[in-house]
Amino acid sequence: MLKLNPKQLLSPPVLVISGILVAQALLFANFSRIEKVPVGIPLAQFPERLGGWLKIQEGYVDDATQAVLQADDLLSRSYGNPSLNANASLFIASFRSQRTGVAPHSPKNCLPGNGWTPIVDDRIPVKVEGMPQPIEVNRYIIQRGDSRSLVLYWFQSRNRAVASEFHAKFYTMRDALLENRTDTALVRVILPLRPEANLDEARRIAEDFIRSVYGPIIRHLPS
Repeated sequence: MLKLNPKQLLSPPVLVISGILVAQALLFANFSRIEKVPVGIPLAQFPERLGGWLKIQEGYVDDATQAVLQADDLLSRSYGNPSLNANASLFIASFRSQRTGVAPHSPKNCLPGNGWTPIVDDRIPVKVEGMPQPIEVNRYIIQRGDSRSLVLYWFQSRNRAVASEFHAKFYTMRDALLENRTDTALVRVILPLRPEANLDEARRIAEDFIRSVYGPIIRHLPS
């Protein structure tokens, strides 16, 4: 039988392997439990007026898209702000559980297939009411022919907004271990850009829209 002395038991490789085994045991034990699947307010009841933004059109998600997304609740809606002379679309896909492999699809994976080319790809901070620090969101400026749009999206779990897909998956594991729940939502905002649009002004308008929708999003998703 192989025997290890105390120094060997405390060596970094042994500690790393032990940590992995413990994490695997915790994950197995947690996934063996019945998950807490919270229920939020249906997105169909999302406000039609958000500050200066008013609903102008209810969107439609076809059956084929719904079959791919496999979300538990969806919202696709357009809003307009007369004082800003701007329109914005809001899309929310809410998932009550990710344990069966169902998870949000990153919008950037759909862009090339629809003929859109990203000409800006970064992340920006957005100050929202009720959060001590600005939330970070992904920013894409996409172009197809002469058309351009500003796309902002993030992953939302209760009062936590995450831009990084890697960090979103990390928090899913954390929530599964500590809270026995894996619910999340993808939130996407699209602002069509006129040919003469100033990008800084477009960003300010998009941020104003996010500030208007963020509070209702928190209230509608499971707490």
